[in-house]
Amino acid sequence: MDNFKDHFLIAMPSLDDTFFERAVIYICEHDKKGAMGLMVNRPIGVEVEDLLEQMELYLSPEFLFSLDSQVLIGGPVAPERGFVLHTPQPHWLNSTEISEHTMLTSSRDILAAIGSKKSPEHFIVALGYAGWGKDQLEQEIADNTWLTIKATPELLFSIDHEQMWQVATQQLGFDIWQMSSQIGHA
Repeated sequence: MDNFKDHFLIAMPSLDDTFFERAVIYICEHDKKGAMGLMVNRPIGVEVEDLLEQMELYLSPEFLFSLDSQVLIGGPVAPERGFVLHTPQPHWLNSTEISEHTMLTSSRDILAAIGSKKSPEHFIVALGYAGWGKDQLEQEIADNTWLTIKATPELLFSIDHEQMWQVATQQLGFDIWQMSSQIGHA
């Protein structure tokens, strides 16, 4: 089994008119039981600052004008559950290390730190997640539903959400629109 943890899934063009149309999903966990990831390129239409206010977590005055981040739709599973994907910091005990560049938490403490001096340098706030059962992700990749590339912090944290799918497909080294959705057919 290939392990796709710390990889991006890039939706094939054949997924148009579906929930995952032009999705880029960061795989946070992948083992023999299945996989879990967060869609990292679909804003929900809510600013992180507004979400924090709804949770009665308020930004420090010096950060009020510097926070420009949107809450994302992480996936269709448990849309009421929040996740924060962030750059590593040693003092976050409730965060799980995914790679040397990325940690994941669903703990409220990191949200309280956003907009303060304790805030991670980069972060993504997402509601919900994408999940796959045993061997399901591997089958979807074999069926040409997804392409994969190794994740990079630049693509994860620095590319505009609307441009991420296009930039990710360009990193594949070929024109994705030239690919066939048929497997093994010339």
